[in-house]
Amino acid sequence: MTPTQEPMMIRFDGREGPEDAAPAADYPPLPIPEWYRDAKLGVFVHWGLYSVPAWADVLDRSDVTAENAYARHQYAEWYANTVRIPGSPTAIRHEQVHGIGTTYEDFAEAWHPAAGSEQAITELAGRAGARYLVPTTKHHDGFCLWDSATTTFTAARRGPGRDLIAGFARAAREAGLRLGLYYSGALDWHVTDFPPITSHDELFAFRRNDAAFAAFAAAQLRELMDRFAPDILWNDLEWPDAGKLPGPNSLPQLFREHLARTPGGMVNDRWGAPVNGVLTREYEDLDTVQENVFEATRGLGLSFGYNRDESEEHALDAPALVRLLADVVSKNGNLLINVGPQADGTVPPLQRRALEGLGAWLDRHGQAIYGTRPWTDPAVHRPPGRLRFTRTDEDLHVLDLDPASGPYRLPAAVAAALRGTVEIASGGASGSADGCATRADGMDRGRVAPQLREADGALELVPSSAEEPVQVLTVPLR
Repeated sequence: MTPTQEPMMIRFDGREGPEDAAPAADYPPLPIPEWYRDAKLGVFVHWGLYSVPAWADVLDRSDVTAENAYARHQYAEWYANTVRIPGSPTAIRHEQVHGIGTTYEDFAEAWHPAAGSEQAITELAGRAGARYLVPTTKHHDGFCLWDSATTTFTAARRGPGRDLIAGFARAAREAGLRLGLYYSGALDWHVTDFPPITSHDELFAFRRNDAAFAAFAAAQLRELMDRFAPDILWNDLEWPDAGKLPGPNSLPQLFREHLARTPGGMVNDRWGAPVNGVLTREYEDLDTVQENVFEATRGLGLSFGYNRDESEEHALDAPALVRLLADVVSKNGNLLINVGPQADGTVPPLQRRALEGLGAWLDRHGQAIYGTRPWTDPAVHRPPGRLRFTRTDEDLHVLDLDPASGPYRLPAAVAAALRGTVEIASGGASGSADGCATRADGMDRGRVAPQLREADGALELVPSSAEEPVQVLTVPLR
């Protein structure tokens, strides 16, 4: 199933400033490396103090409006902001459950992750088929999951009692995964006195832009780069304006240091700078094949952080997750799907089943995802109905997102493009399910391929009898 969702729909690639900020020419080139384009799937990890209360208002979204959306915020990781909005469901529930006088920062002593949680979460990402892992190092609440010298508000010095990012970094490298690190660059509610954010305008207005805070953010980012050499710097909600000015702590300088330290390293687009790395799209469905590489990101449910009130009606199950990955990859994207562990580090069964189901499908059909590029023929710029397409230098992969609906007749323009791209014999397309032709000795992998066939002058895709959320037909290119 696909849950309903009020999307963030905030795009960062057009945001920049202030007027005296360093120009684009001061920044190093920010290419998207081939390893990233080949990887296709990453796992985001939102785990922090917000995992202790683990709650956001999601049971009835029918009366959510633009005016009350922040008071009714569906992201559990925004608890530290939502709880400060007078009369919000979170503020009311917080007093009832945790008691009057209990602050959000009191959760720093109540958070006690189980030993080995970082490795277990990373192993789940590997079973899901992810090729990179992006844990949150510091969310907007300011709580650092690594042992930082810049503050005592850290996992190493408070309840958890250890450096959680070190655990993730070690586990990711042992599992052969690339490591990205999420960092909240412009919001840190622990060291600011702004009132709670209640609108998109305040989202960008209620943040520190002074030189002292910019130096603080730069120092924290340098700690992460020096200690963990992440492949991806995944920043959120811009960067302090003073840090965009020329100087030794400038954003261009930080990028140069990152790229020098990590060959093949990259950044995302959420810096408020005149240049961008990979474009991020949060809870947003794109209609067409994109010219630029992008990264679609979302939670498995309505939140990134764990929300104890989310259930199956709010969440992607394994078939929906498989369809989402196929759709994103066919449009020139990577999928960064989020896991939100419980406070003790346990991944809820609802999330675990979806991720493991995705991994099982990728075990069978990964050749249609990993290392592919979108088919860019104009006929499929807006993909036809339920079909999606990926390709390599040798093969075209036809991905059917709804095989249970039976044969599908292709639009004439798409059929013509296919006839000009692959060989379609009179009895059907010459190809195979998951790119593996049945062997002559009869010892196949137990799957029958879907088929492209001519029918009354038209071309149709005939699904196989196999029960798959997305069926794949792999056909050699001419």
